[in-house]
Amino acid sequence: MTRVICCRLCTATRNMGLLCSRHQQFNQADTEENAQIKLLFQTGFDEAELKSYITVIHANVYQTIKLLYDGSKEFAQNEIDSSKYVVSVENKGIGEKLSEIGGGLDYPPLTKELAQEIEALWKDSAIQEICSHGNELQVPDCAHYFMANLQRLSDANYVPTKEDVLYARVRTTGVVEIQFSPVGENKKSGEVYRLYDVGGQRNERRKWIHLFEGVTAVIFCAALSEYDQTLFEDESKNRMMETKELFDWVLQQPCFEKTSFMLFLNKFDIFEKKVLNVPLNVCEWFKDYQPVSTGKQEIEHAYEFVKKKFEELYFQSTAPDRVDRVFKIYRTTALDQKLVKKTFKLVDETLRRRNLLEAGLL
Repeated sequence: MTRVICCRLCTATRNMGLLCSRHQQFNQADTEENAQIKLLFQTGFDEAELKSYITVIHANVYQTIKLLYDGSKEFAQNEIDSSKYVVSVENKGIGEKLSEIGGGLDYPPLTKELAQEIEALWKDSAIQEICSHGNELQVPDCAHYFMANLQRLSDANYVPTKEDVLYARVRTTGVVEIQFSPVGENKKSGEVYRLYDVGGQRNERRKWIHLFEGVTAVIFCAALSEYDQTLFEDESKNRMMETKELFDWVLQQPCFEKTSFMLFLNKFDIFEKKVLNVPLNVCEWFKDYQPVSTGKQEIEHAYEFVKKKFEELYFQSTAPDRVDRVFKIYRTTALDQKLVKKTFKLVDETLRRRNLLEAGLL
């Protein structure tokens, strides 16, 4: 049985409770990789499991609208051109009501009436304007998706879809073990994997690094789209810079000296939309980046630049006696099920070939 550690940089606190201004960012944990594995390589979710996500999804909706409304008030008070952040008179009362709900510990079921109020506030020009400051407020990736589906989410007979589950933000902590077969349910046709999902957050690392002697591979997930965002733990620290430092730290751990590394450059779908509007060189690590084109060609150029930076870091951080370990980079979009399944099959093929080489069978 192959043992794999999956390390992802979760820069926000692992408690879905509080969120407000740009000085108390949205608390989220990126768990879509785990849900993808369950959907693609295990039994999937039955109806009861899908329904268990209703409260999580409704909480995500309330927390998001609170974040946006509170952000609009802060910007209206502090920005020079403040008028564009002022919510309309008819929506102000709705905003105060929803902000109070979003700040609580228990959330009411999302009814049709509440969904209509949330939708009215969401469509307010001030709220739409504040969305352009998503990197400062740390607006979650699920915001637009859930707001576009409010009426469905508030139906009395609502059962979450697989896509809803993938967008949901769930509290996670510690080390989570998942077993799956990258080639499908027929485990005889390939390796059975033990994947350990661990947090990259600073105070999480000491909990898991000692557990992984003999691990076959490390899958390191880095969010491409976070180059203009800051940490929850330290607002002065850029998320991509923290990712760089974490990747460097993991590479140099003695327990991984002969371990294969699979780098997933994730959230490419968000990255390709963002990079044409937010310069890549806002991140200190990418300060030498120079755009060369526009449109799709520029997106590819930016991606290849980031990829090269990670490649350089890998070889700089790898001792001469470790250069024979496998290192692969994959472009991923965690919400794209076909791409994730294809990527894991490639990982499976790579590791099985490595095992055969080490056994002298190739």
